[in-house]
Formats: sequence, structure tokens, C-alpha cells
Amino acid sequence: MVVWNTNDTMEPVFILKGFSGLEYAHSWLSILFCLVFLVAFIGNVTILSVIWIESSLHQPMYYFLSILALNDLGMSLSTLPTILSVLWLNARKIQASACYTQLFFIHTFTFLESSVLLAMAFDRFVAICRPLHYTTILTNSVIGKIALACLLRSMGVVLPTPLLLRRYRYCHVNVLSHPFCLHQDILKLSCSDARVNSVYGLCVVIATLGMDSIFILLSYVLILKAVLSIASPEERLKALNTCVSHICVVLIFFVPVIGVSVAHRFGKHLSPIVHILMADIYLILPPVLNPIVYSIRTKQIRLRILHKFGLGRRL
Repeated sequence: MVVWNTNDTMEPVFILKGFSGLEYAHSWLSILFCLVFLVAFIGNVTILSVIWIESSLHQPMYYFLSILALNDLGMSLSTLPTILSVLWLNARKIQASACYTQLFFIHTFTFLESSVLLAMAFDRFVAICRPLHYTTILTNSVIGKIALACLLRSMGVVLPTPLLLRRYRYCHVNVLSHPFCLHQDILKLSCSDARVNSVYGLCVVIATLGMDSIFILLSYVLILKAVLSIASPEERLKALNTCVSHICVVLIFFVPVIGVSVAHRFGKHLSPIVHILMADIYLILPPVLNPIVYSIRTKQIRLRILHKFGLGRRL
């Protein structure tokens, strides 16, 4: 199907793309994606319910984990409708307004996850480097302000993107590279001068994901310095063990994000299936693996989950 936008009064229509060369297996892939989304949903809802019910988990670390779980649910719900519509119904057409809306939520949740991971790194820094002041620094009021600041920052940096995209003309075949809408993917279809969006998008990535990753790295340098000053090897191991889950989650998020960004800008020669798989991993992997990591690596969460399913006595 070929869809152009040559009339300024006509809203463009974009064509979502499935898995090239695997169209015959879309029905099977839909089952796989449904299972993946189901695991993400159950895992994050379980984390939220356990933290909500157990008063002993009403601590800063678990509050931030709750925000992360809510963000992962939002990310899953942002991508699920179009992915399943393509795989189940072969419904590929999407109006520009719907595409821009999905783009806004996908990128907002992406930047919000980065912000929350930075807040969690700060939580670990205070817990290890300033343990006596932990409860006085990270009060409920401070945590609420941090969460609100993360949300406003993420929404604020993404909001200009769809507004700018609406002003561009699309006069080529408007076929996207994925079964969902991403900023860089739509931008390359524009036949207008899109340098403003391109430069703005790059600046936003550097100012958010780039700066967050630097501050997370810096926090762990300070944490490692503080841990090495502890005399007892057992206490060192215990302190570092509280950071393992967060480090795993940071890697699960940032490695695919960096890979997708590099592939979009410098990997034009790569096969389309590579771009699709990398984007799917970047959007779907963190919501699935984050609750699994925290359920396995965090003793308090693991014990509460096992007890909830009647397995507590077997520990």
C-alpha cells in the first residue's frame, strides 16, 4: 500500500511494518508476544502488590521499585495494541495523530525509566555512603518530589517532538520500520527540512540518557570507594549485594537503548530485521526482566512472593 501526504490539510497515514520475511509466522509470533506481555504484566503487578501489602517494604528503595514497575507497565501498554494489530489482524494503517500519541508515550516512558534508574542509584548511594542519614534524606516527601520531577522532565523533553512532526510534510511512501511509532523512524520519512527535530532529538538523548548514565556511573564509583573502605570482607559483600539487582536492571535498559540509537543513526546498511529485533528488545525486554531480576535477587521481595503463593514454609 502506498500512502502519500501531498496536501497540507490531509492528515498523513503511516504503514506499520511486521517482521519482513516472517509474515507466514505472524500468528505464531502473536502468541509469543502475548506470552511475553503477560509475563511482564504479571511480574510488575506482583511487585506492586507485594510492596503495597507488606508494610515492611514501605521504604525508599521499594518505592522507587514501584515507580519502575508502573513505568514498565506503561511501556508495555504503549506498544501492545499496534504490535498485536499487525500480527493478529494485519492492520497496518495508523493515522498520524495516533502515531504521534504512541510515540509520545513510548519515548516518555523510556526517558522516565532512565530517570528512575538514576533515582535508584542515588538511593543506593545514600544507603551505603550516608547510612545514618538515609531516612532523613529520603523522606516520603522527597521521594514524591523526585518522582514528580522525573515525570515532568520526561514529558517535557518529549512533548515538542510530536508537535514539530505535525508541521512536516510526508510525500514519500510512509512505511515505518517497526510495528509501533518511534521518533527517528518517522523523521526519516519526512520530505521537509527536519534538521530541527534531528538536532533536538540528539540533544535530548544526550541530556537525558547520556547524563543519567554518567551520573549512575559516578554514583557507583563513589559507592565502590565507600565499600572498599569497609574493613570486613563480609560487610563489603553485603553492601555490594544490595546493588546487584540495580546494576542488572541498568544494563538491561541502557545496552539495548544505546544499540537502537547507534543502529538508527549509523546502521542504515543493516538488514531491516536487525532494526526490528533491536527495537523490540529495547521496548519489551526491560518490562519482562526487571521484575524477574528483583524477584530473584532481592530477598525481601522473593520471600514475600513465595509466601503469597503458599511456598513460604519450603524456604
